[in-house]
Amino acid sequence: MRPIVIPSQAVTMNRRERRDARADRAFRLAMTSAGLIVLALLLGAAASMLWGGREALATFGLDFFGIADWDVGARRFGALVPIYGTLASATIALLIAVPVSFGIAVFLTELAPRRLRNAIGAAIELLAGIPSIIYGMWGLFVLAPMLGQHVYPWLNEHLGQIPVAGRLFQGPPLGIGMLTAGLVLAIMVIPFIASVMREVFLTVPSRLKESAYALGSTTWEVVWDVVVPYTRSAVIGGIFLGLGRALGETMAVTFVIGNAYSLSAALLEPGSSIASTIANEFAEAVDPLHRSSLLALGFVLFLLTFTVLALARLMLRRLQRKEGR
Repeated sequence: MRPIVIPSQAVTMNRRERRDARADRAFRLAMTSAGLIVLALLLGAAASMLWGGREALATFGLDFFGIADWDVGARRFGALVPIYGTLASATIALLIAVPVSFGIAVFLTELAPRRLRNAIGAAIELLAGIPSIIYGMWGLFVLAPMLGQHVYPWLNEHLGQIPVAGRLFQGPPLGIGMLTAGLVLAIMVIPFIASVMREVFLTVPSRLKESAYALGSTTWEVVWDVVVPYTRSAVIGGIFLGLGRALGETMAVTFVIGNAYSLSAALLEPGSSIASTIANEFAEAVDPLHRSSLLALGFVLFLLTFTVLALARLMLRRLQRKEGR
């Protein structure tokens, strides 16, 4: 038998359905608006920097990206040195941070005693909360003198004589330079990458690892053949997250990179990055062409970061397709 619904109950149900439908539409509109606001802010920031740099781009054209000079007095500006410094320091940071972060994550999830896991994990998360200017001051007053006195002279003497690759380790042992900036950036991004790797490694089902151990696999084989393939997409995402942080870092790099507009393959020599150039000169930029060149540099940094994130999304999508197959 069908339930008997009196008219008053039917009216109440219809009102509730209409109210729920209106609430659902309002919720959907609010969430859509939030997503569109983020997109609008992103496009607005890029458009404002492009509009502010229009004078520099109109004056120098595409040569702006290939000129190595940055002379305020001569009103000649080029983005090649800051672009090279940004990419070089971020690359050095990743080459150091990724293996260290991987080792930290494996130690915390597979090897560390239970007592140490929470303590070390909390310490890594605290490192991520330290302001970048503190890293910069530490790098300038502690790390740079130590490197200049004990590490860089040894690198110059022993590795600087190697053909071709030795050019990377030649130069005066000043302590500040591209390599120092890369080291500071590596220390800054290690907590981010290590935290992501640790969290995704913990999502691997215990049955998979226990099955591998039961078949006689070693810890390294379990990590490399079970854990890494299972979490590959998330690990790559964490690495690109750290790369995005390294590309846009400002104050820490400004302290230790040297802020010299010279294009050199030697990592021991001072250099410059996009973020450090803007931080050093924007407040004192009186010439409209100078200010426009700095805004154009900001647009270049936006393009670099956007390209990195787009490549990360593309790579993750391809990996997910392969995993689906």
